[in-house]
Amino acid sequence: MKKTKELNDMTGSELQEQLDDAKKELFTLRLQQVSGQLENPLRIRAVRRSIARVKTILNQATTAEG
Repeated sequence: MKKTKELNDMTGSELQEQLDDAKKELFTLRLQQVSGQLENPLRIRAVRRSIARVKTILNQATTAEG
């Protein structure tokens, strides 16, 4: 999980890659939760917030361009 400043310094393609990775991780965490194998349920919250951060920065970048 990266800090907001680190995310601001990334390019659009790097941010998109971060977003894809975070979505995959969230999917696996949800599968673990359903099957009862999830050890740290707070990790789901952290990944969801990370996804929101990346989406916000991507949205800000597209708004600034247009």
